[in-house]
Amino acid sequence: MIDTPNAPIHLTDEQRRNWLRLIRSEHVGPRTFRALINQFGNARAALERLPDLARRGGAPRSGRICSAEEAEQEIVRGSRIGVALVAPGEPGYPPRLATIDDAPPLLGMRGNRVAMARPMIAIVGSRNASGAGLKFAETLARELADAEFVLISGLARGVDQAAHRASAAAGSVAVLAGGHERIYPPEHEDLLLDLLAFGGAISEMPLGHVPRAKDFPRRNRLISGAALGVVVIEAAERSGSLITARMAAEQGREVFAVPGSPLDPRAAGTNRLIKQGATLVTEAADIINAVAPIMERPVDLPGREAEDEVSFNEPDASDRARIIALLGPSPVGIDDLIRLAKVSPTTVRVVLLELELAGRLERHGGGLVSMM
Repeated sequence: MIDTPNAPIHLTDEQRRNWLRLIRSEHVGPRTFRALINQFGNARAALERLPDLARRGGAPRSGRICSAEEAEQEIVRGSRIGVALVAPGEPGYPPRLATIDDAPPLLGMRGNRVAMARPMIAIVGSRNASGAGLKFAETLARELADAEFVLISGLARGVDQAAHRASAAAGSVAVLAGGHERIYPPEHEDLLLDLLAFGGAISEMPLGHVPRAKDFPRRNRLISGAALGVVVIEAAERSGSLITARMAAEQGREVFAVPGSPLDPRAAGTNRLIKQGATLVTEAADIINAVAPIMERPVDLPGREAEDEVSFNEPDASDRARIIALLGPSPVGIDDLIRLAKVSPTTVRVVLLELELAGRLERHGGGLVSMM
């Protein structure tokens, strides 16, 4: 099972290809991937079950399943530009990122894998930052690099760009919203190349994926998930940086905020974070002192994919109907579904998989699900 703590992992070439096929198939995201592996034991068995599960979930047709040829082409194409597809627990996969409940099953990685395993601090902020904000981002990134932290950010304009440039020579990791062949913004391709010698770039997307608006929050969860903590510099209300801060809090990461003038709308979000309990930052020592106790705690990594198929019994029609009747547009906890439907946890998990693969179910954080 992939959720066995502390077990080492190394995928064979066939397993890696099957993992890639599964995560690239329609309606399969990181949480669904984990549920499928836990239910059926390995990716090969899960792939065989996808059409039947989608049909039972009410899909008019089977979702698209990534072929072995498509997966092999992506692996070969990536290797030509230095991209390796790495699973949680394998060398180079950021260890803290591997612990979040929607960690990418395979992460496209390019650059220095040693840097990926070092402690990371995220710096995010306004794309339209002030001169003072950019200068502080540079200073903070440089001082954190001197303290042997790797800087992680989103390669965006403004604060991200300043932090990456200031820490490039010591190790800086860019998290991409698109694929490795579609760098965004395009003018930062040279900056990305500068990062690869001592740091790197990661993406969960297919190589040629062009980033869309909904892909940036997905990227932000990787930024916060890989880091010990997230520092926000100049974030307006309802900015993407505040989404990253919220995700960091949900993932149990430290949230830091740099105060700004109450007259500057670019500081409204950061000032609100401080009111809500974020750690106020005026120098790198504020961050270093806060994360020092966290670094002393071990990180539990996911384990190995099971080799044998797990026994599986199809839910009966009455159990399925009872579970579906309890679902609606408002998120409900999986534990509540088990209790209210008076069925086994396995039965609930299988019905949820059926609905999700039919495109009818959405999974949320904290074990919550809802109908779409």
